[in-house]
Amino acid sequence: MEALARFGFELGVLKRIRRAGWWQAGVRDPESVAEHTARVAQLAGLLAAEGGADPAKAAYLALWHDTQETRTGDLPHTIKGFVEKPDPRAITAAQTASLPGAARDSVRDAVDEYESAESPEALYARDADKLEMLLQAVEYRDVGVRNVDEWIASATKSLQTDLARRVAEAALTLSSLSWRVR
Repeated sequence: MEALARFGFELGVLKRIRRAGWWQAGVRDPESVAEHTARVAQLAGLLAAEGGADPAKAAYLALWHDTQETRTGDLPHTIKGFVEKPDPRAITAAQTASLPGAARDSVRDAVDEYESAESPEALYARDADKLEMLLQAVEYRDVGVRNVDEWIASATKSLQTDLARRVAEAALTLSSLSWRVR
């Protein structure tokens, strides 16, 4: 149980790691990796439910998609060409090495499925990651951050499912304040 507690403390680091790419857009206090992950998991569950896949499984995959950043920090896309992207499976294996078997296997299997991007749940979880970035960009744009177009374009281009593309189209026609009860 000590290993689970230690891993719990490690996961807490995600609450303090800021999404680094947004600093390049001029955001002074970007959201944390944990904040990003929460909305990714919620969106993954919603997409999977609408798409006829398992929402709980999609949300679970999404919960683990960035946990490796406790060891690497959040690496912006501008590292390409300078630093090789760390292997999420290898980092997860190191992170979970001391966990009891069922917990270890559950996390490793989730990361492997997410990275393999073959199951419907993994596709929805991956699309949720991109949709979350798109929504965050729109939110930042709506409060005056001007340099978000490349994030919106990148997110839109990366979407793999028709359902996620339709959500992105809808999001781009709305203000981030449109959710408020009328």
